[in-house]
Amino acid sequence: MAKQERAIRTRRAILEAAGAVFDEHGYASTTISMVLERADVTKGALYFHFPSKESLAQAVVESQVSFGAVPPQACKLQEVIDMTFVVGRQLLGNALLRGSVRLAVDQETPAGVDHGEPFRQWADRLTELLELAQERGELLPTVRPRDTVELLVGCFTGVQLMARALTDRADLADRLAVMWAHILPSIAVPGLLPGLDARADRGARVLASEEERAAS
Repeated sequence: MAKQERAIRTRRAILEAAGAVFDEHGYASTTISMVLERADVTKGALYFHFPSKESLAQAVVESQVSFGAVPPQACKLQEVIDMTFVVGRQLLGNALLRGSVRLAVDQETPAGVDHGEPFRQWADRLTELLELAQERGELLPTVRPRDTVELLVGCFTGVQLMARALTDRADLADRLAVMWAHILPSIAVPGLLPGLDARADRGARVLASEEERAAS
């Protein structure tokens, strides 16, 4: 058990270091030596978990969706909103998530790394939630969940890229609030709109609540 726990910690340390380096330098300029130095592990330890730079990058890319975990809500549309704000909040300081996002959109990331995987994972997860929302009468009858989700994922990607370019994501939460202000009236039944929380500080409040719950 001790060996297994050490292996898990080592793998996590390598992933977090790789995320930071990929975020700062992009795929092409990142070297294994840079990751080794940041993670403070041996070359053997890294290659035990990741046999190549491409496999390491793939693992970083695939880590992205786990950052969208939020507490279940009675209103599934609120749960979708929460996921976007929580990811947006974590993008401000989580190196692994930032590295994953950069690799997913970086044109220099090679074809051997599946850029599309996080987009497919996000689409599948959010479609599942929107279909539940539809079953519960939260959505307008004209809404097609998969189409709406793919638009939403594309909007989120563009908004966070613009925020990164202009303010290093400092205003990302405000931009997400604007995004939802435009999207929600076109998908949610009117009676639900007053109760939906899409304020800019939503992500910070959800994460703070989860930290308090974990500590208690």
